[in-house]
Amino acid sequence: MNQGAGNRTSLDGRFVRERECSLRLAARAGARKQGKPDWLLLGLALALLGIGLTMVLSSSGVAAMRLHGDPYHFFRRQLLFSGLGLLCLLAACKFPRLKLEKMQYLLLFGCIAMLLLVFSPLGVSVNGARRWISLGFIRLQPMEFVKIALVIYLAFFLSTKQHIIKTFSRGIIPPFLITGLLCLLLLAQPDFGGATVLTALLFFMCLVGGTRLLYLAFSALLAGGAATLLVIMEPYRFKRLTGFMDPFADPQGGGYQLVQSFYAMGSGGLTGTGLGAGRQKLFYLPEAHTDFIVAVLGEEAGFIGITLVFILMALLIWRGLRIALAQPDLRGRLTAFGLTLVLALPMLLNMAVVSGTVPSKGVPMPFFSYGGTALLSSLICVGILLNYSRNTVPARAAAPKDGGAAGRGGQPDFSGPESGGLSHA
Repeated sequence: MNQGAGNRTSLDGRFVRERECSLRLAARAGARKQGKPDWLLLGLALALLGIGLTMVLSSSGVAAMRLHGDPYHFFRRQLLFSGLGLLCLLAACKFPRLKLEKMQYLLLFGCIAMLLLVFSPLGVSVNGARRWISLGFIRLQPMEFVKIALVIYLAFFLSTKQHIIKTFSRGIIPPFLITGLLCLLLLAQPDFGGATVLTALLFFMCLVGGTRLLYLAFSALLAGGAATLLVIMEPYRFKRLTGFMDPFADPQGGGYQLVQSFYAMGSGGLTGTGLGAGRQKLFYLPEAHTDFIVAVLGEEAGFIGITLVFILMALLIWRGLRIALAQPDLRGRLTAFGLTLVLALPMLLNMAVVSGTVPSKGVPMPFFSYGGTALLSSLICVGILLNYSRNTVPARAAAPKDGGAAGRGGQPDFSGPESGGLSHA
């Protein structure tokens, strides 16, 4: 029996590799025919980047003058990182896709090394958190690159291990151990918000990758229990929780930041107070140019302005998901889906924090919040998605000539044992 099971596993693995190889060859052929990136995705990213730079200029002047004696200090640095980010976007768009997909372990272990460097003399502590590496003229936050590395690793694991993905010992433990290690390193900084994002990435990618729902449900319960203990054990986290539940009960203490965010959003009205005319950024709203920049946007652009920005973000997420669904192979779909999550999850969490839907977690808003590493990470994600958008192929091109992988109407059929949740794109 064991020998038969071993042969079955070997055959399943070989079947998966052959199918993935055929689809990749078809993707390469299709890429040569099409070769055009998703210009709408690029336009949406540039629009959000431009609006974000404008909001950094508007929201950071007072704080920059107080801290650095230059009202344009934060804006200049964000502008510099925007230029670097656009270069990274171009490089990611042109980088050979197959080479990128072979770098999963290099990227993963490189990011683990960066997380360890945070605790070395190169690490920098800000507001009690040690999350940055100082390279002299520049500071990097490894967490932002960890998200991309984790997505590429999970896409590799979930696509190449489809024949064992529903088993516990070989299909669940490896990706959960890797993600757990990364989360432990983040919690040691401490960075509870970053660990939350990584956990969500793992959950959703495993969900669409074919992991058993029973395992995911049990893991979610364990993660929820662990998060509850972490909140209870740390006084500042518990204070944030109580401030979130009733911010006006302690408007000068635990609820101060959220109350000021409400004042900013509420005072904007329908059309806003006008660019630069907001008052809450004048030392009332903490982190006005970083985590709570959306509150300043709501005050100065009003309901109409913030709604238009949210529509742009929704369109960006839609284009990312569309690229994921158009990929001819499972790994491509999982990678594009994960990179879209890297952009979408912080957007949703930041909106939820600013609006008082969830407790404050210190998650920046992509393209908007001041922070060079976060901006680089967001633009790299867009660049890789543009790269993958150039490799999408029609359904008929994705099917092998012998019809072995063809389904109804020429669509590739991934309903076999190696398929995952995104397999029926």
